[in-house]
Parts: sequence; C-alpha cells; structure tokens
Amino acid sequence: MLTYEELKQNREIRTYIKAADASLAALGYTEHSFAHVCKVAETVRYLLSSLGYSAHELEIAQMAAYLHDIGNLVNRVDHSQSGAIMAFRLLDHLGVDAEDIAAIVTAIGNHDEGTGVPINPIAAALILADKSDVRRSRVRNHNFSTFDIHDRVNYSVTASTLTVDTARKEVLLSLEIETDFSPVMDFFEIFLERMLLCRRAAESLGLRFRLQINDQTLL
Repeated sequence: MLTYEELKQNREIRTYIKAADASLAALGYTEHSFAHVCKVAETVRYLLSSLGYSAHELEIAQMAAYLHDIGNLVNRVDHSQSGAIMAFRLLDHLGVDAEDIAAIVTAIGNHDEGTGVPINPIAAALILADKSDVRRSRVRNHNFSTFDIHDRVNYSVTASTLTVDTARKEVLLSLEIETDFSPVMDFFEIFLERMLLCRRAAESLGLRFRLQINDQTLL
C-alpha cells in the first residue's frame, strides 16, 4: 500500500499544498503549508497510537492530516469538502484501497468547525490535532500595528501541547499565552467553536477534553 512517507514525496500533491497555502497567504491567513500539515500528522499519530489503534490506521490517519487543507487551493469557503473531493481523486489515482480512501475522505470533509463532525476516529483525531496547532510561528504578518485578532492570538501563544492521559481518559490542550499581545478572551472569541468541536471529537474517542491556559483550567 501507499505509505504516508511516500505520499509526502509526491510532487503533484506538494505542488497543490504549496499553491493552497499561497492562496491563504494572499488572503492574510496564517501558515497552512508543510509545517502545519506535518505537525498535524505527527499529532494525529500520537493521539491514535496512545489509544491503541493499529499501524495501518496510523498510516491512513497521517495521510488524511497531510491532505486535510488541500481544498484551500479551490477556496477557503467549504475547503474541507472541496479538499475531500480532491483527496479522493488523488488517492484513487495512486491506487489506494477504497476502504482507506473512504476513511481519509470522511475525515478531511469533517475536520472544520461549522460543518465538521467526528464521524470516525481519524476524523476525531484530525479535528483535535488541527485545532490545537496554535503557535507564534504560523503568523506571517511581521507588522504588529496591522495585526488582526487571528494574528494577535496566534502570536501570543508561546507554547502549545496536546497530551493524552489514558489512565484518566483525558486529552489536555495546554497553552502558554503572553497576554501583553492578546488577552485570553480574544482566544475564546475566535476559538470557542473550535474548542467545542474538540470536546465532541475527544468524547467520540472516549476521552474528556480539557483546555488549560497559563496553568488555569478553562474547560
């Protein structure tokens, strides 16, 4: 079968990911290129391996993570659905098994807030991994005076970790925020819907979602 590492080396897919990120850069969005998708893939693997999922499931979960934002090539609006369609075509062309394509496409099509639902474990892990990737290095704008709320919130985050505690059946997102750049309330203004989706995703994996900011438990 096609492996995650092989997928990462595919020239056509790399071209689409670069172009999708370039589209978001033109719109003023934070980084959604290889640093983001590879970080999400790493986190997805950690989540599912901690919960005892098979090596095969880890492989296809990482594939879903690597491809999850490719739909931004078409448009930011409904990018999860357009990305799922693109992924279907690409993976089918590469000879990936239909059951694996189904799991990957379902996860990609359900990873974004507003329309996303943690339909399967891969979708749930993708939601948690994607929404927890908040960090200063994703901010492209280097002019503080023109920061919007998304720039301020992402820039304020100096550390972000997602940890699974299997004994307590919990997944903890822990953030360190420099409140001089952004108050905690700004985080909730733009991320509350994402955090609620993370809670549903964690519950579908049999876990309780917890959010901790500057050592204070908020969810």
